[in-house]
Amino acid sequence: MIQNVTIAASFGIVALVLVFLLKRSSKRRRFALIEARRAKYAPNYGGEEGEPTPILGRLTEDLDDVEIVAYDQRGVARNQNVQFLRLLVADLFEDEELDETEEEEQRAALVEERQAWIEENEEQLDQHASLVEEEEIGSGVSVMEVIAPEDDDIEERLEREGGKGGQVQVSLAWDDYNDLDMHVFCPSGERIYFNNKTSECGGELDVDMNVRPVSNNAVENVVWTENAPVGKYKIGVHFYKHHRKRRSKRTVTFRLRVMVHGKSRDYSGAITAGNAMQMVTSFTLKEPEPHSEEDNHSDQNL
Repeated sequence: MIQNVTIAASFGIVALVLVFLLKRSSKRRRFALIEARRAKYAPNYGGEEGEPTPILGRLTEDLDDVEIVAYDQRGVARNQNVQFLRLLVADLFEDEELDETEEEEQRAALVEERQAWIEENEEQLDQHASLVEEEEIGSGVSVMEVIAPEDDDIEERLEREGGKGGQVQVSLAWDDYNDLDMHVFCPSGERIYFNNKTSECGGELDVDMNVRPVSNNAVENVVWTENAPVGKYKIGVHFYKHHRKRRSKRTVTFRLRVMVHGKSRDYSGAITAGNAMQMVTSFTLKEPEPHSEEDNHSDQNL
């Protein structure tokens, strides 16, 4: 009996040791992935000499308890605003399995239906966007420590869809058939989105997916290929339409990447059908500081 207890205890100790070793190994792998990602994406997010410097906006994780309460109250008001303006999009088509010909026919028809809905509700959409634009706090969470480099496929999706790169680039990715839309509020006061794909300040929405549910690894892309204006940029995400294809859920997890002069920052969030447009993050491009004669003299002495 005593021998059996001793054997059982020994097995228990061995199991605990194995669990400890596995946890330590997992932790090491996680930190290795963090370091690899930091090396790849330069988390200092600073501009090179002579380039505008991006200043990041605050996120909900930066708020104290009092600020969180105020933020949540504004969130309730934004969701009520969606209901008040009657901006919930009704199902325009039944989401059924179609062959390629039927899919293409309905895709074209759905684009027309959406455009008609936009024109009918354009004033209300602009009112709601203006309310969201007032928000100074982003609800995205930086996931630099979470996304493993080998799981990062935003660049592959953009290449697949012909998305461009540039001085400022904002990319949205999600993994089901729902229709999410990105809204970028520009320093010029313009808003780039599906109904205004090119701004006078040089920005362009060059990839817009899932008007019809065609992809479960979708991506959207807004880019300034050159001459990105200085000033404040805000990025919002809107759950435009819930497609029921293949059990797509009413709450979607998304990833958003902001790339400024080759340096990137990644965010993750979740948005639910029927809720307000979500302000994810903001950043401000400042003019590069002039290089003085004194700086030149100091550089020569380095």
